[in-house]
Amino acid sequence: MDPNRKRAIRLAVALSAAVLLAGALVYVSFSAGRDELTAKQLLNRAHPGGQYVLAGTVVRGSVRHDGATTYFSVYDPGSAVEVAVAYTGIVPDPFAPGRAVMVNVTDTRGRFIGQENSLTTKCPSKYQVAAGATA
Repeated sequence: MDPNRKRAIRLAVALSAAVLLAGALVYVSFSAGRDELTAKQLLNRAHPGGQYVLAGTVVRGSVRHDGATTYFSVYDPGSAVEVAVAYTGIVPDPFAPGRAVMVNVTDTRGRFIGQENSLTTKCPSKYQVAAGATA
C-alpha cells in the first residue's frame, strides 16, 4: 500500500475519533448539570426519591441541632414558601439564619433530607458595596 494513502487513512481515523470524543464531552457536560430550585419550585416539582439542589435563605428561628443532625428551613425571598431540611454533615462556619445557602436534598415522601456534606453558604456582605462607598 502507498505510504501517502496509509498516512491519509490514519489521519482520517484520528480526526474521526477526536470528533467523537469532543461530541461525547459536550454531551456529558451539558447533561450532567442540575438546576438550583427555590423552595416554591421544589415543592411544585418534587417526587419521592428525587434529588434536587435547593437554594434559598435560612429562615430565622428555624435552626436547631439534634445530635449530628441540623434541622433548618429554607425560603425563597420572592415568596413566603418554606421547605424544612434535615441535614447531617459538615456545617460551614458562616451558616446562620438569614444567610443564603445551597444544599442537595432528597425527597422522602414530602420530607427533604440534605445529602451529607453538600451544604454551602454564601456571605452576602462580601458582594455588596460597603455603606457610604460609591460603586
